[in-house]
Amino acid sequence: MTTAPARTARTTEQGTAPGQATTDVPRRRISARVHILLWLLLVMAVALASVATTTRSILLRDTDHRINRLLAQETGEFTNFEERGVDPGTGRPFTDPSRLLRVFLERQYADPDEELIGLVGQVGAEPTQIIQQREIPADLPLHKDTDARRRIFDSPDSTGILHRPSGEIRWAKVAVARYGGEPEAAFVVAFHPGRELRRVEEVFRILLAISGVALLMTTGIAWGVAGRILKPVRLVRTAAAQLTEQDLTRRIPVHGRDDVAALAETFNAMLDRLERAFAAQREFVDDAGHELRTPITIVRGHLELMGDDPVEREETVRLVTDELDRMSRIVEDLLLLAKAERPDFVTPEPVQLAELTADVYVKARTLGERDWRLAEVADQEAGLDPQRITQAMVQLAQNAVQHTMPGQTIRIGSRAHGSRVELYVADSGCGVQPQDSEVIFERFRRGTARRGSGGSGAGLGLSIVRAIAEAHGGRVGLHGTEGGGATFVLVLDREEART
Repeated sequence: MTTAPARTARTTEQGTAPGQATTDVPRRRISARVHILLWLLLVMAVALASVATTTRSILLRDTDHRINRLLAQETGEFTNFEERGVDPGTGRPFTDPSRLLRVFLERQYADPDEELIGLVGQVGAEPTQIIQQREIPADLPLHKDTDARRRIFDSPDSTGILHRPSGEIRWAKVAVARYGGEPEAAFVVAFHPGRELRRVEEVFRILLAISGVALLMTTGIAWGVAGRILKPVRLVRTAAAQLTEQDLTRRIPVHGRDDVAALAETFNAMLDRLERAFAAQREFVDDAGHELRTPITIVRGHLELMGDDPVEREETVRLVTDELDRMSRIVEDLLLLAKAERPDFVTPEPVQLAELTADVYVKARTLGERDWRLAEVADQEAGLDPQRITQAMVQLAQNAVQHTMPGQTIRIGSRAHGSRVELYVADSGCGVQPQDSEVIFERFRRGTARRGSGGSGAGLGLSIVRAIAEAHGGRVGLHGTEGGGATFVLVLDREEART
């Protein structure tokens, strides 16, 4: 069958060629420094080219206006002389066009690129020239160009542009009226704009040359400035590439107060959070492993030593079950602490503090035979998660039970101070040692001395209380109780619970 080879051939035609590697070749990346430089050069090139082109257009326009004014001025002077002038020989108005042109031209002085010519028509012949013109820097002056002179003389227009291989001529003429049978005549002003146009083009080329030099200088300066500005960004990239779970100590030096410096500060703050998170994670794993290893060892030891005696088996089962329950509580507490990092850990809602405090008091009374008292209640409404707050307060009550003796007083209450609310549990035990006031809120940490009858907790209860308080945008505080004991306080803001 030929199906498979045909399919293979099509694949070869549409995909990779035989023998060609199928892995994608990584495209070469263009750095941000080059991107900035290219965009800057593009903008600069467009701007400089626009300036040079605009300057050239303005100079050409000014040249046109100046030439037009000159042509209008010369023709206006001749028209005025024709209307008002008199022949110096007779003292009367001119009747001979040749005499009129000759007298007028004798009194004029032409500009360097200007020709003033008088033309007198001859029947069937070339018009006669009456020239008032010195030599001008033109390849072929009008008074030497018979064909151009004839075209201007015969043109019905009073002004125009004559394009010649030897150079452009801009001209204007005034036709002289006929006097009897005298031949027709004309006064012609011709301007050769070649030098003016070359001067404009020279200025344009100079601007382009200056623009080129400016681009080169801009390239060098921009390369250095972009490198200086982007140096923190490169440091961020290098630091990010070198970060590992084992080394989070690298930091980026911050210079200045611009956006790049703010980026470096933000990156350093992120590294600080990562370092603390990884350190807490390692410590958490170590402590969790240590806490779980103890009940596992106890369970294994009792199971290995368990005999056939029914009483011994019953005692072993009881001990193993107790240790398994303790392990279960540790796992549940660990899962709860893990959830505390999630944004939906608390769901605040309007809560009446008086009702919440009373509910906590009722639930706490079942924890032990103590002198339970509802000290005070705040008649206020706050945005809290009632289940999490109840959980934290019950945990504080359980902690108070563990560190007091039967019959001792435990007070539960709430109060409001402006925008803050406080819920507290105060016991009458022996209090907390000063060196333990911060330690006891850490995971798997207990005080250096027992405050009462003791307990078998894993050291996660107060960590859970702190996590709940911080999730509400608050904190948990500790101070001594008047007359002896410890008071744990949840200090919360009414409106700043995390949503």
